[in-house]
Amino acid sequence: MTIKSITGIDHAVIAVRDLDAAAANWQQLGFTISPRGTHSAHMGTGNYTIMLGEDYMELLGVLTATEHNAPTRAYLERTGGGIERIAFTTLSAAAGAAEIRSMGYTPIGPTDFERPVTMPDGHRSAAKFATFMWPTDEAPGGVRLFACQHKTRETVWIPELQKHANTAKRISDVLVTTPAPEDDARHLAKMIAGNVGRDTDAFVVPTGYGRADFVFLTREAMAKRYPGVPVSELPERAGAGLRLVAGDLAAAKAAVGAKGIASGDAVIVPPSNANGVMLAFVTR
Repeated sequence: MTIKSITGIDHAVIAVRDLDAAAANWQQLGFTISPRGTHSAHMGTGNYTIMLGEDYMELLGVLTATEHNAPTRAYLERTGGGIERIAFTTLSAAAGAAEIRSMGYTPIGPTDFERPVTMPDGHRSAAKFATFMWPTDEAPGGVRLFACQHKTRETVWIPELQKHANTAKRISDVLVTTPAPEDDARHLAKMIAGNVGRDTDAFVVPTGYGRADFVFLTREAMAKRYPGVPVSELPERAGAGLRLVAGDLAAAKAAVGAKGIASGDAVIVPPSNANGVMLAFVTR
């Protein structure tokens, strides 16, 4: 169970230094990339999305420095790029902001915004959202949290954008490396009124039925789970990776090519080949 206003992980925000180069890189990994989007002048950012089933990944770049994107710029300066934020799905950003306020958190928002979208038939439309954020300094495992209300799902989950050569279907887990996995897991659970479970050498926080879990573990534990992964590339405390359920692991391996390595029952793309994110393609 979690707070009433969220229904699970919605998307992972991957901050990148060079937005267009990152999109080209992920396309080479077998992902179908959306047309580039540009946010408002206030936000000063642009994005490409990688749409899956009920969730997605967002490549986010800073186009113009603004007060709003100062935390993203600081993150990029500190890390070079990677999983900066995780968004939950909310049906009402206003209700969600009120709910976390009642829990003692001062929300940022709710904030309404939109970006233009070119639909497959060529006509122009808009993707419209409302978001609320937890305070910036409330970042379990170094991962900032917010929630997103999709007002126009039909302009975001476009069927043509949901088909990928690597057969990725959904995010199974958000992997967070940290020296204190239990403490960070309990921090997250408190923020969303969730539960903490134990999985061998990791602590797990579910976010909603059919949606991805947060998995907190040390870098050493990650190395044991995925032999051959260069641990030195993983951050000590940050969002480190995503487990993606693929429909066909052989197709995933073929799509990522030389950028991937086989590791147990997974095909791994190391962080150095995916803009600071370790991708683990799995079948379940």
